[in-house]
This record gives sequence, structure tokens and C-alpha cells, in this order.
Amino acid sequence: MSDRLGTALVIVSAVGFGTLGILGKLAADEGLSIPTVLFFRFLLATALVWTGLAVRGRLRRFSGRTLLVGLGLGALGYAAMSGLYFWGLSFLTAGLVGILLYTYPVIVVVLSALFLDERITRRTGVALVLALAGVALITGGDPAGADPRGIVVVLAAAVVYASYITASRVALDAVSADLLTAHVLPAAACAYLVYGSATGTLSVPSSGSQWLIVAAIAVLATALPIFTFFAGLGRIGASRASIVSTIEPVVTLLLGAVILAEPVTPVTVLGGASVLAGVLLVQAE
Repeated sequence: MSDRLGTALVIVSAVGFGTLGILGKLAADEGLSIPTVLFFRFLLATALVWTGLAVRGRLRRFSGRTLLVGLGLGALGYAAMSGLYFWGLSFLTAGLVGILLYTYPVIVVVLSALFLDERITRRTGVALVLALAGVALITGGDPAGADPRGIVVVLAAAVVYASYITASRVALDAVSADLLTAHVLPAAACAYLVYGSATGTLSVPSSGSQWLIVAAIAVLATALPIFTFFAGLGRIGASRASIVSTIEPVVTLLLGAVILAEPVTPVTVLGGASVLAGVLLVQAE
């Protein structure tokens, strides 16, 4: 029973995260700038995550080196990845952005081999080839007019995210993931407060529809999936949770087609399937 509940919680998490690209597109349609969306996303999510941890008696504040590293990971790593992700949405469909970003687990394996002396097995090599073949297929096939600039931007986001995960493992190996997230979120919010203020691109949502989208991004696409993922993780373990989570880009692709009328071509499906096959191969090892 706990396994089914744990799997269901991780599925809810993947669906929640899978809505981010759709909501990001809607935010752009409403005229919201990227710094505005991300500042309020991280600010509101911080309040929700800290409240949730406090209710469960798990809220702890980092100090010293741990605090500095955690804030640095948020302000530099997670903030940069999120900005690149939303920038990529201006060039590509939400579905393609979701697929391309999900190359990050394979990139983590490569970075771990380069910097953590972890061994690349034959299975890992095959997974890498599958993921790269999927990206090449999407790029070469030019499905739905995929903009090469968007592909480069989103792949850069995947590299930054993979680097963030690898750095987290090295620097804060003994820190629980939920507490790290609680410190990463406010650091990312501060990064966009500073950047948006300095560039004149930060504003306060001015309509009910703008606030609704910002709130949905903070709750549905951030805080809720964070809570449900960690709850599911505790029941089914990291390996199974990571495998179940691979439905996330599929959710984004389907929601993009249904809500935004984004085209889903055979090339997109085939390339996405190749990327996900590579990710699943890595996760199952």
C-alpha cells in the first residue's frame, strides 16, 4: 500500500513540475517578465515550503559554510537554470523545452565521471548515446520549427542543472534535500530581486489574471511538487522515484498540445522517446 501511495505522490509531483512550461508560456502571454515571474515564484514558494517544514517540525536554518554553500547554489545554480528554462520558452514549445531539459540526468552521470571519479559503464554509454541521438533528431528534424537558439539555451539550462545537482552532492552530502531546497528557494528569489531591480525588469503583477498565473507557478508547479516528491521519496526510495519522475516531460508535451495547441510531430515523439529511454537506462542502473 505504501508503495502505491509513494508512487502516486511522485506522479503528482511530476505532473506539477510538468505544468511549469505551460504556465510559463501563459505568463509571457500576460506580459509578465521573467524576473517578475521567478521572483514571485521563489518568494511565495519559500513561504509555503518553510511553513510546511515548520508544521512537520523539520525546519532548521543552516549556518556557517553550509549556509553559504546552500545560498550560493540557489543564487547561482538554481536561479540560472530557471532563467534559462524560461528564456528557452520564448523560442520553443513547452513540450520541446521539457524534453530537452530532461537530458540533465544523463549529464549528471557524465559530470560525476569527470569530477567525482565515478565509473561510466556500458549501460551509461548507451544511455548517453540515446539521449544525444534524441536531441540530434529533434534538432535535425526541426519539428514544428524548433529554433536552434532555444535548443542551445535549454541544453545550457540542463548543463547548469546537472552541475547544480553534482555540486550539491559534493558540497552538502550530509544535508537533507528538503532542507537544502528551503535555502535554495529564498536565495534564488533574492537573485531575481537584485537582477530585476538592476535591469528595470521587475514589476508587481497588476491584474487578477497575472496574480493567478504567478500563484499557480508558485503553488502548483513549485511548492506542491516539492512536498509530494519528498513524501513519495521517503516511501519508494530515490531510484524508483527518479524513474517515475520521467513522466514529467511527457506531461508537459501533452499539456502543451491540449492547452496551448502546440504541435506534436512524429519527430518530436521519436526524439523525446530516445531521450527518455536514455534517462530511464541511467536511472535503472
